[in-house]
Amino acid sequence: MKSSLTLCISLCTLITVCSSEESNLQDTCPTAPTAKQGIFINGYPCKNPANVSASDFKSSKLDRPGNTDNFLRSALTLVTALDFPGLNTLGLATSRTDLDVDGLQIPHSHPRASEIVFVSKGVVLVGFVDTQNQLFQKTLKAGDVFLFPRALLHFCLNAGYEKAVIFSVLNSQNPGVVRIADAMFLQDEGDVMEKLVSRIKSSVAALEMSGGVIT
Repeated sequence: MKSSLTLCISLCTLITVCSSEESNLQDTCPTAPTAKQGIFINGYPCKNPANVSASDFKSSKLDRPGNTDNFLRSALTLVTALDFPGLNTLGLATSRTDLDVDGLQIPHSHPRASEIVFVSKGVVLVGFVDTQNQLFQKTLKAGDVFLFPRALLHFCLNAGYEKAVIFSVLNSQNPGVVRIADAMFLQDEGDVMEKLVSRIKSSVAALEMSGGVIT
């Protein structure tokens, strides 16, 4: 009985200590240069504060288009704390999506993040599906923003006649990406992917015709 009580008190103390501080304990914590990792933590080690500079908080990794010369005619460039040191411990990541004419970002989810997208150029059809299989969809033009809730399947499709560019911010420094095609077909190429993309576009069009889409 005494040992059980001691165990309960110890567990309660540990839980209190672990949950007592959720915020950053320092102003900044830019990612330290990569080295052989001997200890594993939830994030990346911080640079020595004496070596932190303004350059740690600037990135130019989204200034050029991604390569859209592929079957989906799209490219996603995701920048996390590993590439952008200043993001470390702040719970943020950013990305750029380039969509050629008829380009598609196939349905995918981010298990650890919500995503807010900003259309910089072009006309883009975006949408997500909730746990009740209800589709929420909008056509966006340059200057519009849209929100994809955490972990829900979502997609982007170029609905215009020129290349489109989208910039995003995600509220996790490592949001993760789960693509429906990769998960189901283990990156099976060719006919399976082609049929899936065709089915997605046909389903969206059919829902629009039937009035089953929230716009």
